Amino acid sequence: MNNEQVTAFLLQLPGVREDLKWGDNRVFSIKENKMVAVLNFMGEGLAFKVDKDLFLGYVDRPGVRPAPYLARAQWIRLDRPEVLSSAELQDLLTRSHQLVVRKLPKIHQIGLLLDPEQR
Repeated sequence: MNNEQVTAFLLQLPGVREDLKWGDNRVFSIKENKMVAVLNFMGEGLAFKVDKDLFLGYVDRPGVRPAPYLARAQWIRLDRPEVLSSAELQDLLTRSHQLVVRKLPKIHQIGLLLDPEQR
């Protein structure tokens, strides 16, 4: 996926909006500025949150590294979105969205959770 495809995919997830912050960082977030992903993170690449148990497995892969300043919260950074297949990247971005949604108060989760069993 290229940057435009990543942007289109993220913006179709429930409640996601895009803002330009910290220079040219394209920040995708939901309610109360909770970040889901960042394009052009630190000048290039794509950063997003992953499951705690997947973090170490991903940072061992070529083109994937811990996201500076955000690694303690299990964020990874891809040098380029093309490092992962489209299907895998879409799955990880959807998971990032859901990880952030699940941290919101229950009242704000309404309409944002994709899997009704996770409510």
